[in-house]
Amino acid sequence: MEGAPLDPERAAEMARRLRANVERALRGKPQVIRQTVEAWIAGGHILLEDVPGVGKTTLAHALARSVDASFRRIQFTSDLLPADLIGSAVPELQGGRPTGAFTFQPGPLFAQVVLADEINRASPKTQSALLEAMAEGSVSIDGVVHRLPAPFLVVATQNPLEHHGTHPLPESQLDRFLLRLRIGYPEPADEAAVLRDDPAATELPRLAPVLTADDLVAMRAAAERVKFDDGLVGYLLEIVRATREHGGVRLGASPRGAVALRRAAQARALVDGRDFCIPEDVRDLATGVLAHRIVLDPRSETIGRGPEESEWLIREILDGVAVPL
Repeated sequence: MEGAPLDPERAAEMARRLRANVERALRGKPQVIRQTVEAWIAGGHILLEDVPGVGKTTLAHALARSVDASFRRIQFTSDLLPADLIGSAVPELQGGRPTGAFTFQPGPLFAQVVLADEINRASPKTQSALLEAMAEGSVSIDGVVHRLPAPFLVVATQNPLEHHGTHPLPESQLDRFLLRLRIGYPEPADEAAVLRDDPAATELPRLAPVLTADDLVAMRAAAERVKFDDGLVGYLLEIVRATREHGGVRLGASPRGAVALRRAAQARALVDGRDFCIPEDVRDLATGVLAHRIVLDPRSETIGRGPEESEWLIREILDGVAVPL
């Protein structure tokens, strides 16, 4: 019956179709695609931090094509202005003369899936404009609030090895991303298949929607109903507190990070067809949800382990927190 709540079994089937469709364009990365889908179901934004050419743009395009949703790609540069993102009020003309009235002209941010390419190349002012949109689902122009289309997802990319001409994202903006992922290089067999078939060029243009935007909204509502019992609350909070008390951490995960991990775990359970969470849902997603939300102490011995040092530290914390029975 239309309007009836979505049951977990049906939601899991919808998620399976979505993942399978995206995998046609991005080969050999099922776990990355799974976590991306889970983040979207959880209502969170995604930061893809990896070297060029591994499929970040392909992943965002495939997601948008797999759901009947609008898509825009924005190339972030040092001269990009907030108005270039959110739009501006333009004067109305009548007979070639201004009438004194203004009409809002939406910018490329008004799409359901937005790829923010090389986000750390934009100025802090432009990054702040994006932050408001991510946090509020709306933008303000001359005191007027304009709602963004729902569901709204930002997939941002950045190259972790390039520093010239970049502006590192502040902690407040990093905290708005539910998940940070690395795609990584493909396995030899998968890379050979990519060389033979070139799915980004052959499969991606042919992808058709397998879900509607309303389907995704229903899946988000179903994820919010997934049970998260008190034992798991205690387990999750132990992990979050450990990030604040670890000797190698200067700034631990925020309460928003704890909420994000719970939401991600609920989405993971739903994708698996369950209406309840288990400890593995929390543990499997903790690194992707929390690693970018902590600031390491520069005096710590963990510094120097490479770009994955915060992820290494979260895994160390997970090994030290007892899993509830």
